[in-house]
Amino acid sequence: MGTSCRVSSLCVLFTIIALISLAIIVTLWTLALMGRDDGNHDALPWDRYRLPTSLVPHFYNVTLWPRLIQDPDTGLYIFTGKSTVEFECVTETDLILIHSNKLNYSRVLNYTHQARLTALGDRCAPSIKSLWLQTETQYLVIQLSGKLSQGKYQLYTEFTGELADDLAGFYRSEYEEAGVRRVIATSQMHPTHARKAFPCFDEPALKAIFYITVIHPPGTVALSNGRETDIVHTTISGVAVTQTTFEPTKKMSTYLLAIVVSEYKHLSATQGDTQIRIWARKAAIERGQGDYALSVTGPILDFLQMYYNISYPLSKSDQIALPDFYFGAMENWGLVTYRESNLLYDPATSSIKNKETTATIIAHELAHMWFGNLVTLRWWNEVWLNEGFASYVSYLGTDHAEPAWNVKDLMILDDIQRVLAVDALASSHPLSSEEQSVILPHRISEQFDVISYSKGAAVLRMLSDFLSEPVFVQGLTGYLSHFAYSNTVGNDLWHHLQMAVEANNVSLCRPVTDIMERWVLQMGFPLLTIDTTTGTVTQKHFLLDPDSNVTLESPYDYEWLVPVRWMKSDEVQRDVWWLQERQAVNLDMRSGASWILANVNVSGYYRVNYDLGNWERLLSQLHSEHQVIPVSNRAQLLDDAYHLARARLVSTTLALRTTSYLLMETEYLPWQSALDNLNYYYLMLDRTEVFQPMQDYVRKLVTPLFQHFKNITSDWRQVPDKLTDQYNQVNAIRMACSTGVSGCQELTTAWFRQWMASPQSNLIHPNLRSAVYCSAVAAGDEAEWDFGWSQVSAASVASEAGKLMTALACSNNTQLLKRYLSYTLNPAMIRKQDATSVITAVASNRVGQSLAWDFVREQWEYMFTQYGVGSFSFASMISGVTARFSTHAELQQLVEFERQHSALGFGSATLAVQQALERTRANIDWLQCNKQEVLDWFLSQNTDR
Repeated sequence: MGTSCRVSSLCVLFTIIALISLAIIVTLWTLALMGRDDGNHDALPWDRYRLPTSLVPHFYNVTLWPRLIQDPDTGLYIFTGKSTVEFECVTETDLILIHSNKLNYSRVLNYTHQARLTALGDRCAPSIKSLWLQTETQYLVIQLSGKLSQGKYQLYTEFTGELADDLAGFYRSEYEEAGVRRVIATSQMHPTHARKAFPCFDEPALKAIFYITVIHPPGTVALSNGRETDIVHTTISGVAVTQTTFEPTKKMSTYLLAIVVSEYKHLSATQGDTQIRIWARKAAIERGQGDYALSVTGPILDFLQMYYNISYPLSKSDQIALPDFYFGAMENWGLVTYRESNLLYDPATSSIKNKETTATIIAHELAHMWFGNLVTLRWWNEVWLNEGFASYVSYLGTDHAEPAWNVKDLMILDDIQRVLAVDALASSHPLSSEEQSVILPHRISEQFDVISYSKGAAVLRMLSDFLSEPVFVQGLTGYLSHFAYSNTVGNDLWHHLQMAVEANNVSLCRPVTDIMERWVLQMGFPLLTIDTTTGTVTQKHFLLDPDSNVTLESPYDYEWLVPVRWMKSDEVQRDVWWLQERQAVNLDMRSGASWILANVNVSGYYRVNYDLGNWERLLSQLHSEHQVIPVSNRAQLLDDAYHLARARLVSTTLALRTTSYLLMETEYLPWQSALDNLNYYYLMLDRTEVFQPMQDYVRKLVTPLFQHFKNITSDWRQVPDKLTDQYNQVNAIRMACSTGVSGCQELTTAWFRQWMASPQSNLIHPNLRSAVYCSAVAAGDEAEWDFGWSQVSAASVASEAGKLMTALACSNNTQLLKRYLSYTLNPAMIRKQDATSVITAVASNRVGQSLAWDFVREQWEYMFTQYGVGSFSFASMISGVTARFSTHAELQQLVEFERQHSALGFGSATLAVQQALERTRANIDWLQCNKQEVLDWFLSQNTDR
């Protein structure tokens, strides 16, 4: 009996112990899961998305060997690599966390001695106890048998990765030349993809020097950030290879590393001590498509060295055009990568717009060589400062290289008006975010949006204006010199600008930091309302939908320090007037019989409203002698009035009346501003009975413009002199044909048919091709569409293929549009980088909008999982396919779409989905309130005729 009792007691004891153990395990597992939120400091280190601060890299020695042919066993393209990273331990730790994503360490994991850790100096390194890949947070985790003490260590690893066609990390791009398919190994490390090429401490503050060696097939050329120092032809495991070694880089962030292996040719020149090379497909170089890029790079580099007062830090400046590339371009230090359409320019087939794009993007990327590369922001929550600055300076660099273009004014359309429309939404966001809110990779990618680029540029332009450009540049030079080869936060720039302000005795209402934090830490912008009878000026946060609910709190309660440049009738006031509170009185702004115009030359980032009397006087001035008002402000008045009407602050009729003076206007800025705003009316009303009266009105407006350009070009045989006139000629043809101006459709159809009859001889001027192609495809049917599609693959330059791809979406044949949408799922027909622009182009066609939306809903899961964030701009696609949404049925479809895919998530399109919901609700309200008024007004204008 005793024995059985003792056994029973042991059973009970073991059961209790087991239950307690299970409870502990469950508790620890629950805590670990909870700890996956990076804000939870109890999380295990490898479950946090930010690296610990215990280790700091000094240099990497990396060898990569991309295979440009498929592996016969797996059918994959692969690369192999080995890396030594030297790092310093600054705080004792028994754990090494190093970023690694989609790299295979199978040899390392099977034989731990293949991952070697060595200590420098007299110390011994602890042995590796275990290592594994933490997939979600993208780490190689190495647990040690003992602690690293303070000092230097080296970690050696070997690895294999897939050279996939996903446009991220070290990836594969393909093209066909002379009937042969060719493969390029190239890279896109920005923002968090260096870890996909080799194990690294992949955060921007962890700068290091990179020693790069590339093993590649004979007959190919390898490029990286530094100059080639040694090229050796050798044999490895019986395979003939070329081994290229590069000079060490400057101390820099991982995201700026670049490696390309190709069969490209190049053009070269020298600018001072700097070697400049333009790389592209052999045929493109031989056709002279790199000549323009080479000709402007030197002058832009010279300008930037003068502007920053700091020499270009590197020995060479390579720029390369890639067939497959997600971004427009990437500022890798010393080896800038571009989409082909943004670097290559062919005088025979490229338009003046293509030429301007090439110059401004080169200027943008080269501006980063100092601002972003030499001095780098500490974390991704302030990327606006990098991108906004490069966007602003790109206009200055281009203006230096092409002074006749007067491109600085284009910033008003391309950046300021564009971003004001987005920043007026309650779902907008501040330029700078809290650092801990931008941790996950998709949140980092979300930062690279129109707010960071265009609002950043607009705010810096305003800052430069009220400081004066010389003072702005002086502060900038001090900042760049002080922080060269290191990292900063935004306040460091404000501090150096304040030093320049004090050195030059500039009078400001408050210190630079106080002024700028209100523009940087608050989303949105102010609306200034000026009562010209009393001189009272008020400010309030402008919202496009006044009923929207702003849930994001502001540290300044949505109040700004606003610099106001203004004029009374034709006299510009000399000094900036500061609005420092919600309401103030400026007695000089009492206008009497004159008119007041604020925000002269659109130097400030805000909108302006006036009392009705002042609006009437401004409208009267536009009709009597519109040139008295600066051309940029004519564009501003149109844009402000339309958005004020949408916010129910002025009547819709007042906004529409601002366009009636366009019968006498020939300048591009106001015309483009009007067309951008009328486009909203088309989106809302082109499926209603308002469409035809609106068409009749716009046709009446554009007929004199069409006739003007017909006359000054001698019946379309000559090219206007001014850049903006060349742009507006395109507007004249595009709008004249789409609204039915007599003779326009016949003209474009005849040109297109002439080309169809002789495909080798396209006589349509490159400037006009985008408008002519769209018009002819819209008027034609399958024959025109099939011809256009055949010419996409025949195009010798990417920009020409781009024009054709956009034009094919203009078709009115729904079967052709469905076929076209299906092509976007086949990278052999439409490159992944172009798929989203094709889908949004179809959606912009009123016949294709519902087709594109249905397509996105049906294919979302496939595109999102198979194409991935590296190759698909999901945010722009969501914005494009939902732009017309204005009914309760469409809103319900969008809500259901969000619900259906909430588990899968939306990645970089998360914010775009929220903005689409907000916009759709606002559109429904606008349509209900304004449809009848708009219809009545258009009908009244057309009966006047």
